[in-house]
Amino acid sequence: MTPTLERARVDTIFGTEGSTGEYRPEPLEIEVPRVQGAGLDGIADAPEMDRKTHFQLVREGKLGSVHSWELVTAVDGPGTRLTVFLAGCPLRCVYCHNPDTLQMREGTPVLADDLLDKILRYKAVYQATGGGVTFSGGEPMMQPMFLKRLLRGAKANGVHTNIDTSGFLGANFSDQDLELLDMVMLDVKSGNPDTYRKITSRPLQPTIDFGQRLFEAGIPVWIRFVAVPGWTDDPDNVSRVADIVAPWKNVQRLEVLPFHQMARDKWEDLGMEYLLEDVEPPSKEAVEAVRAIFRSRGITVF
Repeated sequence: MTPTLERARVDTIFGTEGSTGEYRPEPLEIEVPRVQGAGLDGIADAPEMDRKTHFQLVREGKLGSVHSWELVTAVDGPGTRLTVFLAGCPLRCVYCHNPDTLQMREGTPVLADDLLDKILRYKAVYQATGGGVTFSGGEPMMQPMFLKRLLRGAKANGVHTNIDTSGFLGANFSDQDLELLDMVMLDVKSGNPDTYRKITSRPLQPTIDFGQRLFEAGIPVWIRFVAVPGWTDDPDNVSRVADIVAPWKNVQRLEVLPFHQMARDKWEDLGMEYLLEDVEPPSKEAVEAVRAIFRSRGITVF
């Protein structure tokens, strides 16, 4: 059942990009949905609260903004997984297939303990299939305290943890925080810094830095690369991605995902400029050519 939303002026935590590209948390006054009714697909509504309480719970990681969740198999990590889509993302990818998750204010306020109860409800399924929970978005690291609280609770209850991230906000996780991750799905969107910025409006280096930290920590990684004709599929760009990924021996697989147009209507409905209106999905031959470059570097490709 779709919840009914009210608007209320509240304080929450976003981030601003400093001169070094690092995101620094700061309080901003924005509109955040207040929820009435049945909750987010079975997750209990966050109770009404005053602004001070709301802000404090966000700072403590006890309250977050959630877009949606779904139970999936072999898509967002091994086994059957509950994938939780958190709201908010610092990147503005031209091919984003979830543009409705970009703004934290468009998510539903959910208490971490209530969401954790939802995650643990499927523990028997995870154990039977070798699955677990995956936090996606948006960008899950946009809400670091909320994410860490959920990861900690899942780990404490024996649930396999995974995040699907660009790595851009990797600095929000300390080396100790990385111990909360059983695996990571890292999106390396381009190997050319100029192309990366053209695609995402952000720099590439934070992704590389986070990937290197995952390698040094020995955390299993699945790489995701979207083949977008005319944007990311240039052989030089693909080779540069391979240059980045090949030294990371913790990478178990690299998934080449063909660009598609299934999100075009979302962009239109949101009134957002869509730059890929005339881009056709790549042919099977074009996708295989991209995969061949990665395979030539000894990378396991799917």
